[in-house]
Amino acid sequence: MKNWKDIIRHQTFRYIDHSNQPTFHGEPYTAMTSFAIDDALALSVSDEQSPPAVRLWVHDETIVLGIPDGKLPYIAEGIAYLQQAEKQVVIRNSGGLAVALDKGVLNISLILPGVKQLSIQDCYEAMVSFVQYMLHDLTDAIEAYEIVQSYCPGDYDLSINGRKFAGISQRRVKDGAAIQIYLDVEGNSKERATLIQQFYKIGKKNEETSFSYPNVDPSVMGSLSELLGIDLTVQDMKQRVTQALAVFSENVVTMDFSDEEISHFEKRLKQMQKRNEKIQ
Repeated sequence: MKNWKDIIRHQTFRYIDHSNQPTFHGEPYTAMTSFAIDDALALSVSDEQSPPAVRLWVHDETIVLGIPDGKLPYIAEGIAYLQQAEKQVVIRNSGGLAVALDKGVLNISLILPGVKQLSIQDCYEAMVSFVQYMLHDLTDAIEAYEIVQSYCPGDYDLSINGRKFAGISQRRVKDGAAIQIYLDVEGNSKERATLIQQFYKIGKKNEETSFSYPNVDPSVMGSLSELLGIDLTVQDMKQRVTQALAVFSENVVTMDFSDEEISHFEKRLKQMQKRNEKIQ
């Protein structure tokens, strides 16, 4: 396995802060927009039209579903429940299952080139280690393994003392990859988990399914603020991202989106909209 510092260490990184974005090139800034942006950036990075990038994004009152969630036997009832709770519902184009987003959850996309030479595990390990580094002065107790009764469980769940605060997915496009992590930084983690718990109860009921959906237990999840016992904010985590980037690259730059990137974005957004037609 490659050293994570070798995977992240590039001379230049592009920094994009979309954490307070109302619109993007005339489109409402929703989670669908974010996934289309990451695809466009992965293509741009793959074609060497952009340096590797780190993008920060936040979406309030949003539930992001995974592709398997769309196959729940009572998915329409599950989505109706979420919409009645005034949540936007989006099916993403990367791996994983349902995740709850709001103003207390910071998403980080690490967009890297040359991933045909990197295993999926290498890229996941790089993100795990990047987060551990960002928080190294606060804790050395962050571990990566599956928290079975969490929402969106996976081998690279991040937890402290057995309680999950982050999950990672990965989207590969050509020779670029967007490694995406949600960080539950602040706010009510129990409320988020209970919402997803109820979604699965309604969407699955007690039917047997070929896919194994999680039996969510809110007690196995927590925010970083809760788990560390400090008032950590999304703004604090954004600062930690920029500090870490400064360590692992010589130049951190901001760039406008090129015409080609916007063209890629528009095509990918249409694909996301088509994917989500059945839940509108």
